[in-house]
Amino acid sequence: MGDITRSWWLLLLRGLASILFGFLALIWPAITLFVLVTVFGAYALVGGVFELFAGFRHGAESRAWLIISGIFGILVGIATFIWPGITSLALLFIVAFWAIVTGVLEIVAGIRLRKTIDNEWMLILGGALSVIFGILLLVWPVTGLLSLVWLVGVFAILHGIAEIALAFRVKNFTQRVGMP
Repeated sequence: MGDITRSWWLLLLRGLASILFGFLALIWPAITLFVLVTVFGAYALVGGVFELFAGFRHGAESRAWLIISGIFGILVGIATFIWPGITSLALLFIVAFWAIVTGVLEIVAGIRLRKTIDNEWMLILGGALSVIFGILLLVWPVTGLLSLVWLVGVFAILHGIAEIALAFRVKNFTQRVGMP
């Protein structure tokens, strides 16, 4: 139980990074494809590194999903840097599949951790938002880059809020049970 509670700050940092990324996407809706690829690549890479780091700090019950999600985020981030000239449609599919995979992994983690942490529904909610976002991108791929920027921005902000709420719930749980 102490493994996940000691890493509450990783959830907080990831949530803050998500909100920052979301606001940047909304502030500059006319962003170029190269900048979107770069910002998304950095976001996926940083999120993946945080999840991978957390995965090696957690116990057996939550380690696998964090490591898998972290590796996937790192690979997606690297792929966006290797191929910066990617088309908006290809970027859309990368973002969609990344959102679906990480969302499913967050839902699974929330279900598996329901006996370990309180309010695991926040992790499940963040995962569900991620899956819905990915599916919407797959259903309407021709919406264009501007729509993608807005969808990514709104998703990132909502997902970040859910992660920050979870981080503080985990921190409060830690303080309530007297864990370091």
